Amino acid sequence: MELQRLSKIMAQRGMCSRREADRYIEQGLVRVDGKVVSELGTKVLPSQDILLSGAGQAQQNALVTVLLNKPVGYVSGQAEKNYKPAVLLIKPSTHWNGDRSPLKFHRGQLRGMAPAGRLDIDSNGLLILTQDGRVARQIIGEQSSIDKEYLVRVQGRLSGDGLKLLNHGLSLDGKKLKPAKVSWQNKDQLRFILREGKKRQIRRMCELVGLKVVGLKRIRIGHVKLGDLPPGQWRYLGANEHF
Repeated sequence: MELQRLSKIMAQRGMCSRREADRYIEQGLVRVDGKVVSELGTKVLPSQDILLSGAGQAQQNALVTVLLNKPVGYVSGQAEKNYKPAVLLIKPSTHWNGDRSPLKFHRGQLRGMAPAGRLDIDSNGLLILTQDGRVARQIIGEQSSIDKEYLVRVQGRLSGDGLKLLNHGLSLDGKKLKPAKVSWQNKDQLRFILREGKKRQIRRMCELVGLKVVGLKRIRIGHVKLGDLPPGQWRYLGANEHF
């Protein structure tokens, strides 16, 4: 059996992200077969017993994940071209008063917080921001099977087999897209359910079948729904909510 980096195995087991694992290892909070390991890059066997100490688990459990109803005009990640990043909306004044979480906001919750997936500047709706690498991996990791649901307002005339192609048959950047679920909601709005997230994917798919997207809203990621969360406001992911 081949030796592997301890941090990689911890991430594969869902204990934390690789970055978080490295931090815990440096702090001496990880034991392998009962012995403390504090050297970065340590390799172990996948069959060995790995334990994160109580202090490490407390740090992991303190990491927060929030749901934001991102308005148009904000970018998901780093600021660019004078546009503001969505994380700037995570502050006490925009915390939804309907949030049932017992958590109280403090600025330490913003440390390392990053979007788990993107939602382009011209789109609005559900954006997940998290400190927890496990959540990010679950949503956008290579092995993720979580689907995402969108309501898409369009203009134009759909080509004859356009709806069939939107469901399966289109390619972007020279690669075939995974099957999607696309259906009409009303005369000018489509519902998309996707299991992948290429850059501006829905807009580009629609262009290929003669449609122009004039409004795009994400309403669900996995089992987590946007619900009644108002535009520009956020709430904590509930303890009983799972993607």
